[in-house]
Parts: sequence; C-alpha cells; structure tokens
Amino acid sequence: MQKSFTDQMGREVTINFPPKRIISVVPSQTELLFALGLDSEVIGLTKFCIHPIEKFAARTKVGGTKKLNIDLIKDLKPDLIIGNKEENTQSDIEELAEHFPIWMSDIYNLDGAIKTIEQIGALVDREPEAAYLNHLIGVGFNDLRLLAAQNNIHKRVAYLIWRKPYMVAGKNTFIDDVLLTNGMTNVIGQERYPEISLEELKMRNCDLILLSSEPYPFKEKHIAEIKEAIPGAKVLLVDGEMFSWYGSRLVKAVQYFFELQKALY
Repeated sequence: MQKSFTDQMGREVTINFPPKRIISVVPSQTELLFALGLDSEVIGLTKFCIHPIEKFAARTKVGGTKKLNIDLIKDLKPDLIIGNKEENTQSDIEELAEHFPIWMSDIYNLDGAIKTIEQIGALVDREPEAAYLNHLIGVGFNDLRLLAAQNNIHKRVAYLIWRKPYMVAGKNTFIDDVLLTNGMTNVIGQERYPEISLEELKMRNCDLILLSSEPYPFKEKHIAEIKEAIPGAKVLLVDGEMFSWYGSRLVKAVQYFFELQKALY
C-alpha cells in the first residue's frame, strides 16, 4: 500500500509501505536503519557508512555524502532514499527527488535526533524498535546532564572539526547541544561551522579545546601544535562519531560521555 509522510524539510513523501529497497546516504542514519533490524531492505549506502562494518562490506556503495553516484542509484531503483539537509548536496537531492521518494532529516539538537529516530521508525515500519532506542538515549542523556550538574562541570570549550583552515562547531549545531548536555559551554558565538585562527581562538579564553577525529582526523601531533599557540587551555582528542552521529550511535555515546566527564572533574 502507499503511505504519505512529511519529512523534516516540510516535504510530503509518498512511499510504498513498508519500503523494501532503501538507500541511505547519511552514515549515522544508515547505522540507525541496521539497528532497527532492517537488513535485506537496505540495498545501498555511501562509502562513509562504515558501521556496522560487516553490513557496509555487503552493500552497494553509491558514492560519498556530498557527491552521490546518481546513475548507480537510478540503476538500483530504490523505493525510498533517506538523506539529511546538512550532509547531502542540494542538487543531488533535487535530481533524485524527480525519480524517487526522498525523506530528509534536518537536525540541530538532541531533541531533534530523538524525533528523527521516531519518525524514521514510523517510515520503515519499526516503531517499537525506535521507541526502545529513544528510551535508552533519553534516560542516558538525562543522567549525563544530572552528572555534569552534580560535579559542577562548567568548561568553556572550543570544538575543532578542521585544519587548514581551522574550523569549529558553532551555535545551532548538534555538536553544540551535546557539549552543553555535558557541562561544556561553546565559546564560539557564530552559527554553524565558522573558520577561526589560533590567535582568535586564544582570545576566547578556552578552558578546553577538543580535537575531533572527523571530518578532519586530528592526531596526537596536533595537540602540541595547539598547546604551543594556546598554552592556557587543556587539549584533548575526542571521538567525532560520539559528538556528531545522531542515530543509534547515541546509545553507545552515553558511556563515552560518562568517561569523558570523569576526565573533566
């Protein structure tokens, strides 16, 4: 049967329900689909959809999140494509939407991530599984908020996502909301992902500078580089997936952030 849904960009999407040939073009949402128990239904994913690795290896790769292989996707004849406004390129999505139903997420905070899990669960006929994931995430992140308050964690933080030029996560991002949940206040006032120099960053009086493992793969050698420029701040490498993947990865993120908070007491 056919069923209509409204995606997070306000578009009405009508699909054959439940969908049997799904392509996911966002890594965190791909991982979510597998966590919801969709195995044979997911027929295509991007080269960055690496979790779980055994599922990744067995699926057709349809390019990268920013540059999809449109012809290959057309050949696969999906009955549903699931994307994200920030992760995917507008022109790719618009071209594919002429041929296939595309459901788009648009996520800026933890509440939005929970809502997305609920909506995707309904979209793919896995509502009980989605509700269970959201229960675990909701309880876990509530505990994290309480722990940060109890231990009086109040850190002024910058979260670096890129080098040459340096770029940081700003306001109105999922990362900013995750920082706040764990007692960390973002020193960056601009929205989205502005460029910044180390000289400018030094003036923000950070207690802590976090170097993400993605999209730029910061390493130990970069810690020394930043400490030299900003000696007053503590510099840590962090797992970017835990801060920015807004699907089922959030269940694993709870324990990660419990451990990270212990390092900040």
